[in-house]
Amino acid sequence: MSLIVLATGNPFKVVEIEPLLTAAGFETKLQTDFFLDEVVEDGLSFFENALKKARFASARTGLPALADDSGLEIDALNGAPGIYSARYGCDHTGSTTEEKNMLQVLDNLGDLPYSQRKARYTCAAVYVEHADDPVPLMAIGHWYGEILKEPKTTFGIGYDPIFWDPKHFRTASQMTLEMKNSISHRAQAVNQVLAQLKQKNL
Repeated sequence: MSLIVLATGNPFKVVEIEPLLTAAGFETKLQTDFFLDEVVEDGLSFFENALKKARFASARTGLPALADDSGLEIDALNGAPGIYSARYGCDHTGSTTEEKNMLQVLDNLGDLPYSQRKARYTCAAVYVEHADDPVPLMAIGHWYGEILKEPKTTFGIGYDPIFWDPKHFRTASQMTLEMKNSISHRAQAVNQVLAQLKQKNL
């Protein structure tokens, strides 16, 4: 069984990604098993940030690494919050919380009708064999929905409590892990990378 370091310190991402790796026949180690610091995510795209995280984890561990970077893109906000999704609600001190991020989105959208609240989650996933891998495996996934006018639940990762999936008639936060991992942007991107990796290793 091949070993992959999952390049994230986010426990919610681990819960979503680790089962995908296990189902594909890979053994997972968490980067937090080796180190606690994280790379500065100053890339200008989801791919750039994911690649930085993957190379950083591989350099620190000497092992192959898989990373992702994801965010919410809202049509009415010209694609914002985008790569700044995790810090969209930052105050003058530079700190924020997921609740502040959501409230900032809701405030910016105001009372726009649902026809103008279209959005998508985007995820870029990257795998590197080693820190200097010249041909990293990359994939992108999109999950389309719309933004509610208030949170549907008091739990859920990121913007999940306000991200409504009209096809399944529920928010991302109301889905089971199994359902979410069958349709989400993150599952799409990770599964595409794992398929590339399996093909490469044939």
